[in-house]
Amino acid sequence: MSGPGPNGAVPGRIGRWIGQQRVLIALLLLILFGALRYDHFLGSYNVLSVLRYNSMFALTGLGMCFAIMTGGIDLSVGTTAAVSSVVSALLSPYGLTAGLAGGVATGMAIGAINGFMITRMRLLPFIATLAGMLIASGTGLLLAHNQSVSVSYDTSFTNLGQGDLLGFPVPAWIAGAAYIYGSILLNRTAFGRHVLAVGGNEEAARLMGLPVDRVKFLTYVQSGGFASLAGVILAAQFGAGQPAEGVGWELFSIAAVVVGGTLLTGGVGSVATTLAGVLLLGLIFNILNFENGMGWISLSAYWQSVVRGVFLMVVVMAGPGAGARLFRLARSRPAGAATAGP
Repeated sequence: MSGPGPNGAVPGRIGRWIGQQRVLIALLLLILFGALRYDHFLGSYNVLSVLRYNSMFALTGLGMCFAIMTGGIDLSVGTTAAVSSVVSALLSPYGLTAGLAGGVATGMAIGAINGFMITRMRLLPFIATLAGMLIASGTGLLLAHNQSVSVSYDTSFTNLGQGDLLGFPVPAWIAGAAYIYGSILLNRTAFGRHVLAVGGNEEAARLMGLPVDRVKFLTYVQSGGFASLAGVILAAQFGAGQPAEGVGWELFSIAAVVVGGTLLTGGVGSVATTLAGVLLLGLIFNILNFENGMGWISLSAYWQSVVRGVFLMVVVMAGPGAGARLFRLARSRPAGAATAGP
């Protein structure tokens, strides 16, 4: 029996490549669509605004990526960002360093609580981080007395969110540095290999002698740190600590990670494609705003959420095997075959 031959292998490889790069292809197509349809889509104001705002989601997505790669999840990233924004706003009169350090320390403490509950109390990550989410939410509301906390404009604290460096927003520089760190950590260090090993098969990782509990604990501390950094940027960018902010951020982060190709079961993931997932979801919102501005359609925030959800579903369904399946379907149909009539 003869195999598919070399000619048959080529479409299969192309199909697999399309499936693996689906998020980057979708991102490029979305950028091309926006550039052709809207006059100022690629203008500096819009590009820099997208980078400035989505830097916060990029940071929460990065922490979520590592948590999911271990086979877990972190539902507390949104409320961790919210309480960190309150703490940094309260400390902003003492300067940028105090506001930044206080906010990040708060998030890392919440991450440590999550990690402790997962590794020592043996709670499922879903339950542990759900508890962490409630703890962070209540703490933020208590510290802020259920209202926004204005930051001090007498110090340089607001530069973290509103400032520019070499023509680019400071938050974008921070997110970029975080992703460079994350990429090196995942691809060039033993810790990154351990993260993937734990997510792939935790019991096998234990039998190999890997420090499973330490890897998981540090992963959640890191996730809390990235989420709190997003909260500090939130306070600096909008001029106030927001105790009620962060609702749905965990869902956005999970969506970006999944769109980027990281498996929810753990063991497989990519930092670079997570960033592409964040930008993809952010650009959908941006394009919908442009469309509303043109007056052709008028979508409320609720309908925008529906559209983003449908787009997410389409991109995820176009999984790594989708391209290969399309090629096999095309090849299985005889050349010149006509569609049967009724």
